[in-house]
Amino acid sequence: MERIRLGSTSSMGAASGLISALVAITPACGAVSPLGALAIGLIAGAVCSLAIELKFRLGFDDSLDVVGVHLVGGILGTLLVGFFATDAAPNKVRGLFYGGSLELLGVQALATLAVLAYSFSLTWVIAKALDLTLGLRINEADELHGIDITAHAEAAYLSDEEPVELGPPHRALT
Repeated sequence: MERIRLGSTSSMGAASGLISALVAITPACGAVSPLGALAIGLIAGAVCSLAIELKFRLGFDDSLDVVGVHLVGGILGTLLVGFFATDAAPNKVRGLFYGGSLELLGVQALATLAVLAYSFSLTWVIAKALDLTLGLRINEADELHGIDITAHAEAAYLSDEEPVELGPPHRALT
């Protein structure tokens, strides 16, 4: 997908594509054939690559591509069961490509929505509790100076023009 979109490939893109395929096959592994698994992996690699690109266009802060790889890949893998499931696999269900009905796809979509709602709700409660107790952000001065320096006393990115004096780490959360 990188070659098509950007004209070149990268090791980071290859790693993200492989992880996307693994994420997507996880919910589908008991329901699809090896050929279905390959198809799901290829679809997930391509779609997750596009999701990561969308993150840059929309300006989202997702340095580890968790949303583009894990959220999008997991949703894809769950929904694609409704298409690629075969009764020859251990789960013994059939998706649309193997003569099944829309029922399985509907069940997978409902399960996806339920997990999204549960995950969002629980994450919101945890984040709210953390925000009220420890705080979710460091102070702005530490953020502008560099979290790697202020929180860990290490400089991840140094330039020749900007010497950085490293001191002992201090508590970054306010």
